[in-house]
Amino acid sequence: MRLTWFGHSAYRLEFGNAVVLIDPFFTGNPSFTGDAEAAAAGATHVLLTHGHADHVGDAVAISRHTGAPVVANFDLCMWLARQGLEKMEPLNTGGAVDLGEFSAALTIAFHSSGQIDEAGVAHSLGLPNGLVVTPKAAGEPIVYHMGDTDIFSDMALIGEIYAPDVVIAPIGDRFTMGPKLAAMAVNRFLPKARTVIPCHFATFPPLQQSPDAFLEAMGEQRSRVLVPEKNRAVILSA
Repeated sequence: MRLTWFGHSAYRLEFGNAVVLIDPFFTGNPSFTGDAEAAAAGATHVLLTHGHADHVGDAVAISRHTGAPVVANFDLCMWLARQGLEKMEPLNTGGAVDLGEFSAALTIAFHSSGQIDEAGVAHSLGLPNGLVVTPKAAGEPIVYHMGDTDIFSDMALIGEIYAPDVVIAPIGDRFTMGPKLAAMAVNRFLPKARTVIPCHFATFPPLQQSPDAFLEAMGEQRSRVLVPEKNRAVILSA
């Protein structure tokens, strides 16, 4: 699997014939320095953790341009349909969907999910979620993207159910776990994951501006941490 980080919580996963974008926040993302068209080129699926604008990002435009369905919770899909989304795979917390070369499942996450429309009306867009991407081909890693969340003990149950090889964890603080809680989450509840990738930092001034505190908090387990260079693919295996 080739994984590319675009800053914040946006990722591209490439394996087999699948090109999966997760939370493609390109337009308006101050930490994204790449080319949005290149980042989305060939996308086969767009997966969203929740409805905040810094995670939905360019999902509708990408889907319309590439034909990739958006995979997200039902409420968010219905909202995006009003924004012009035509192809979607709605599901909800605890559910999974077979997408050909892989399956995608939604887990719980502790956060919020909504947007305010042009009239100033707030819309709840379902529960926030984590995502689990499980490729069908042998040798490809299972990826658990936590989404935006606090620490919770059922992360251990998620680890037992899905056995992720790679965990993508928010560390930015203020709106999600900070470095210490994120390190506790992966060390205590997901100790079998071979690779831990921090996200949701260095995007806006209120967030943590580097992964240094997270690396320190990981202690003896810091060798599991991978901080990819933005816009440059890394290779991951099971």
